[in-house]
Amino acid sequence: MRDDELLTVPEAMARLKIGRSALYDLLRTRRLASLTIGRARRIPAHALDDYVQRHLEEASR
Repeated sequence: MRDDELLTVPEAMARLKIGRSALYDLLRTRRLASLTIGRARRIPAHALDDYVQRHLEEASR
């Protein structure tokens, strides 16, 4: 996965294997970074990696 890759919401949902509501909850609470280009929401691929890494670190505590 390229670090500068921008994913659509469905692509991010598929990579995290979560539903639309769960993904939008992560975006709304700013636990997952995103940007808006016009009306389109995009999630940087590295943001998914960062989220998973933080989640794993929290789980190991």
